[in-house]
Amino acid sequence: MLDRHLRPIIDPPLNRLGGQMARMGLSANTVTLVGLGFGVAAALAVASGFFLLAVLLILLSRLADGLDGAVARAHGVTDFGGYLDITCDYVFYAAIPLAFVILDPGANGVAGAFLLLSFYVNAGSFLGFAILAEKQKMHTEVHGRKSLYFTSGLLEGTETIAFFLLLCLLPGWFAVLALGYGVLCLITAAARVLLAAKTFRD
Repeated sequence: MLDRHLRPIIDPPLNRLGGQMARMGLSANTVTLVGLGFGVAAALAVASGFFLLAVLLILLSRLADGLDGAVARAHGVTDFGGYLDITCDYVFYAAIPLAFVILDPGANGVAGAFLLLSFYVNAGSFLGFAILAEKQKMHTEVHGRKSLYFTSGLLEGTETIAFFLLLCLLPGWFAVLALGYGVLCLITAAARVLLAAKTFRD
């Protein structure tokens, strides 16, 4: 929901920095994998109870996630780069909830499982829409130039990053926050299914 509003603010500095990184010879895929490394390290920090470190690592991970697209636009966007980016994103999105479950299975297990279920359903609705959009030759740059068709929703990347940061700042509230966010994820997926029914009606 917030991504499209933040893009005009964050894209110009990211594009400048991404262009400099491209001129230094860095590839977008390398930046993507570095971002994944930060994300996995953040999950390990959460599982170990180092929440402030996790906050820093999450921010670094998402900075890299923004920069890989900027580097790609400087070098030229590729299909594999888009594929690698979305795959690494979903690894990160799953790793943080899993880390909270590992931290305290008794208190966080059920809520963490529900949150992961909601992420799985939301991801399926997102990727399924993208596949059909490609088949229909649909195009949008609301979320910037992407390899995949990005549909807007109640919860997007910005909201999820803010949610993860909130979890790290209030780890004792994980179960309540996870259940609430999971419900919102399912609402987002349901809205996308309704949009697909309207958009792809035979």
